[in-house]
Amino acid sequence: MSDLFAPHEPEGHQAKRPLADRLRPQTLADVTGQAHLTGEDGALRRMIDSGSLGSMIFWGPPGTGKTTVARLLSGETGLAFEQISAIFSGVADLKKVFEMARTRRMSGRQTLLFVDEIHRFNRAQQDSFLPVMEDGTIILVGATTENPSFELNAALLSRARVLTFRSHDEDSLRELLARAETTEAKPLPLDEDARASLIRMADGDGRAALTLAEEVWRAARKGETFDVSGLQEVVQRRAPVYDKGQDGHYNLISALHKAVRGSDPDAALYYLCRMFDAGEDPLYLGRRLVRMAVEDIGLADPQALVVCNAAKDAYDYLGSPEGELALAQACVYLATAPKSNAVYTAYKAAMRAAKQNGSLLPPKHILNAPTKLMKGEGYGDGYRYDHDEPDAFSGQDYFPAKMGRQTFYDPPERGFERDIRKRLDWWDKLRKERGGEG
Repeated sequence: MSDLFAPHEPEGHQAKRPLADRLRPQTLADVTGQAHLTGEDGALRRMIDSGSLGSMIFWGPPGTGKTTVARLLSGETGLAFEQISAIFSGVADLKKVFEMARTRRMSGRQTLLFVDEIHRFNRAQQDSFLPVMEDGTIILVGATTENPSFELNAALLSRARVLTFRSHDEDSLRELLARAETTEAKPLPLDEDARASLIRMADGDGRAALTLAEEVWRAARKGETFDVSGLQEVVQRRAPVYDKGQDGHYNLISALHKAVRGSDPDAALYYLCRMFDAGEDPLYLGRRLVRMAVEDIGLADPQALVVCNAAKDAYDYLGSPEGELALAQACVYLATAPKSNAVYTAYKAAMRAAKQNGSLLPPKHILNAPTKLMKGEGYGDGYRYDHDEPDAFSGQDYFPAKMGRQTFYDPPERGFERDIRKRLDWWDKLRKERGGEG
């Protein structure tokens, strides 16, 4: 399939372009893996049918079609298309694009501005989009692989709809490979197991799948067909033992987390090693261990978080294979530590309260009054300095008046009374009952 948006090229030049570029869809209906957005009842299709597009943020992993869909949107709506990358652009580039968009708007044509890696822009640069979005000079479509809630200004997010792009599943990757075979007019020289292995290697990235396919075609001699080991030799990439983005990945990380929460160091260590053996990124496992430390151990043993962070740093310092031992040590520490999820449940309750109650003003007696006007408004009146109170405790109410006193954090006493040695003794006893050496 040719690229609808590519400029005219000399005869024979098209074959030199990468396969992924030549296979860019020409209509939204050709886009694979994003039916929830581009299908007949998808969010984007509904916008196009309504005749009105708003600014959007495309959020999703690489190789899921964010750039292609933005180009197709401009084609199907008649909007002028401009593309910039936040990596290579600055304020001067933005001003030029905005000025061109204003000129077009005066002649009656609106501009769709696609900004790749929009999260790379700093806060001030992101704010520069606000006036031209509000007056309709541009329709902004930003693409990001990072969570927009953390990386983009609240003001920008309030003016744009976030649409989530999903990793390609096995079916959509198979469809992409079938299209590639049609375009190349020849089958991939892979047996069925090798074909499945290539799909796992792509890890949900459509561009990666087509790039791997192109490597296979380049390497294959006439009449040659690769099996799994041959494929790995050709592309110099290990096929994962389980799908990192699919059930095998989530099943094992869930089993690891549950074994830690259930205080079973043997099972926890087993699932950790299963994931190491499968080729999982050790730093991903390090991040998960940190999460377990704050979610399941919490203040029952605050040292757990320190141990997990130290294990992550040790892996960074040592590398593989020595660094994995530090993560294994942290895993066993978590499994044998006392457990408390009191902070975790308190945080969720406090977050619900924050969302439900809106922007309530804190009580005036705990607000600073740096100006006479604020003092006149009662800011700071009646505040009691806790260090001057008996037992350094004033007992003041710090919640907004409309909320009243709330209780989120209620730690169970038993979480702080458990003795780690008793737990280890208990596990020694259990091992003996299972026939172990104790």
